[in-house]
Amino acid sequence: MKNILLVDDDKDLSLSLANLFDSDRFNFQFLEDGDKVEQVVKDDSNIDLVMLDVNLPTLSGLEVLKQIKGVRDELPVIVISGFVSTENAIEAMREGAYEYLTKPFQIEKLISTVSKACGYTYKGRIAPEIHESHENTPKGNVGAIIGQSPEIVEIAKMIGQGAKTDAAVLIFGESGTGKELVARAIHRNSNRGLKPFLSVNCAALHETLLESELFGHEKGAFTGAYFKRIGKFEQANKGTLFLDEIGDMSMLTQSKFLRILQEKCFERVGGNESIDVDVRIIAATNKSLVQSMKEGSFRVDLFYRLKVFSLYMPPLRERKTDIPLLVNHFIDKYMGQLNQSKKTVSKKAMQLLTGHYWPGNVRELENNIHTAMVMSKSDTIQPEDFPIATETNNVEIDLENLQDDYTESFQAIVDPIMPKLIVNSPGQIFHFLESSFERAVISSCMKHYSGNQVKTSKALGISRNTLRDRISRYNIY
Repeated sequence: MKNILLVDDDKDLSLSLANLFDSDRFNFQFLEDGDKVEQVVKDDSNIDLVMLDVNLPTLSGLEVLKQIKGVRDELPVIVISGFVSTENAIEAMREGAYEYLTKPFQIEKLISTVSKACGYTYKGRIAPEIHESHENTPKGNVGAIIGQSPEIVEIAKMIGQGAKTDAAVLIFGESGTGKELVARAIHRNSNRGLKPFLSVNCAALHETLLESELFGHEKGAFTGAYFKRIGKFEQANKGTLFLDEIGDMSMLTQSKFLRILQEKCFERVGGNESIDVDVRIIAATNKSLVQSMKEGSFRVDLFYRLKVFSLYMPPLRERKTDIPLLVNHFIDKYMGQLNQSKKTVSKKAMQLLTGHYWPGNVRELENNIHTAMVMSKSDTIQPEDFPIATETNNVEIDLENLQDDYTESFQAIVDPIMPKLIVNSPGQIFHFLESSFERAVISSCMKHYSGNQVKTSKALGISRNTLRDRISRYNIY
């Protein structure tokens, strides 16, 4: 039998939770406050798991978590919360929590997590959610990472885990999803948090300039090098260096960068002195590095050096429940900058925002809110105040017509080749169909604009770098 200490000031909820578990396998003890937890854990070595609410009358659950880990670091602690706070999730995982769960609980996930933490195998069952007995809502800003969706909660937990180590981090995700925001959160919550955080966009600089930016250069190293320059690696010593769009780094620069990862030293451009550095690397990309490796434009050894700890930032369209929170966050941000009173968003305007595809993700949403704050003539923002207002109607009609007109034709193409796909490409069929359709749409749009990449990328709602990547990947001419 496993002994569980449940710390929550809601007696009814505590009893409801305990009744979910098999009494032959789990024995529950209860505390309503955190001030006695440390002593109980210290005195009772038979406790196998602590379930700990964040909001307690005296000490916070996160303070109690630190106390528990100071007494018995190996004891698993599941932190539970009545509302979603990304900062709480980050801190809980950073401080060694086994898991961070939010109410209302999904019973299956709850029992599965507790069982695994106690060393039991859980076979699973379908069950409803359990709600807390009183409403508990977040107060103030929930943190730099804005959102309450399950996707963002998972990201927050991974930030907390990644912050505990100095391992290299690789962040995947489309442009505008907030990859640098995540990188800064990892740095801020790490042991390097008080040291420098510097960022470099690898796609924005030519190879020679990028090397100078990263490694620095000696006076006279190349034409125009009139002074010695200290590069970002030296500036970020003891801190963190964020390399955005790492997939655009040239193979030569990749080789030099790999050496720094392996040997933790480098030479400035045009110099011979070996310089030692202690820098944590966080890299990000909106490209498929797996595809880049296949094409020979990204080093396999560098990929695995970077991908020690990786996470994926979902596009905004995959977490639309976060849009109202983000909207309010950006309204508050620009309200101060524009010296305006608090504005609200009308129901129709919010429907427009939650229904949009957002190819530019959070960055595009922020730009729309900024524009709407300027354009709105009242304290209530209307649909016509957003730049996407006229675009959205046209795009939605076009996409609906595209689906209605071409689904049958596309089906006619797929049906004859499906048997061959099943035999020759098991597990790859969906990727094939997705790529084929993407190629057809890009090719058609390129023809419409007579090969003009600027107009094509704007029409498709993607960056020019992404368009060039797809043109190369699919051999579009």
